[in-house]
Amino acid sequence: MAHFTTLTSRVMPLPVNDIDTDQIIPARFLKVTDKNGLADALFFNWRYNDDGTPKADFILNQSNSKGAQILLAGDNFGCGSSREHAPWALTSYGFRAVISTSFADIFRNNSLKNGLIPVIVDEATHKMLFDLIEEVPSAELTVDLASQTLSFPHGSVTFPIDPFNKTCLLNGVDELGYIMEFEKEIAEYEMQNAK
Repeated sequence: MAHFTTLTSRVMPLPVNDIDTDQIIPARFLKVTDKNGLADALFFNWRYNDDGTPKADFILNQSNSKGAQILLAGDNFGCGSSREHAPWALTSYGFRAVISTSFADIFRNNSLKNGLIPVIVDEATHKMLFDLIEEVPSAELTVDLASQTLSFPHGSVTFPIDPFNKTCLLNGVDELGYIMEFEKEIAEYEMQNAK
């Protein structure tokens, strides 16, 4: 897993509530076992016409959204099924953080295991961020994982994250990688207790 420390980026606003994992990546794209090509499937039904041409009015297809690594989503993002392909598609496209007032638990956990930071903010901050991006589309936000802060012009807020996932992300290791850091201690324990 890639290290995550600090990210400063423009923001792509998607003010839709209750975006479920089937909207993030439709079921027909779940046959793959790796992340290659999943960026093209992200929000597929919203992003493309029936003939496969891009829908010009969808935010992902607009030039001012290109390169944004932070997605500002509506309430209750990532609800629905537990498909890990949803954070895979988001990170494959280039997103490193998603901001919302709430996330489905399974989606949040899958995101953290795949280097995607779910940033939870209160309703007032959420509304202010949408207003900011509407007024200044090029505005940048900063996600600082070590201090658990989301910074924006003229202020910042803190966001929650559990200590274990925070440690893994800051060190660029998954759960197994974290355990393997204690390989020597584990081997010593097994030797002492093998009798």
